[in-house]
Amino acid sequence: MPNEVGKVLQTAQDDIQRVSGDPLFSHSHDEIATRFQVVDDDWRVCDQNVRPGARVGAVGHIDFGVVKLDEQCP
Repeated sequence: MPNEVGKVLQTAQDDIQRVSGDPLFSHSHDEIATRFQVVDDDWRVCDQNVRPGARVGAVGHIDFGVVKLDEQCP
């Protein structure tokens, strides 16, 4: 698992696909409110539930905590 904190959500998702070699899907949730991440390029990753260095293929669920690009992580 790469360290995706600070990256744009779309880039983080692309990284996961690249390193997993499988159609592995990630999830994301808004760290500030209950908003949907419709355009992934508008969101930045604040945290991830899987530690960097973990084997991505062995992970059942990847979840990113995100905020809009112009917001601060909590």
